[in-house]
Amino acid sequence: MKVRKREYGDCNLIGKRVEKLRKERKIKQKDFIAQLQIAGLDINPTSYSKLEGQVRNATDKEVFTIARVLNVPLEDLFR
Repeated sequence: MKVRKREYGDCNLIGKRVEKLRKERKIKQKDFIAQLQIAGLDINPTSYSKLEGQVRNATDKEVFTIARVLNVPLEDLFR
């Protein structure tokens, strides 16, 4: 598993939690991005990586789609 090279930012509240949930499910980042794209979210690997790293804001559509793909309530992303 790749180790994060940079510290987490502070641009969103969900990045660390999304990364943790994704890794708990043993889903590779590229596979998760593909699932998000299939669910209708137009996101590229760089943008998604920045979301997980909390170095960019997350849109409401991204938060909603991520929760749906991970099959968790929205509130779980903010814990």
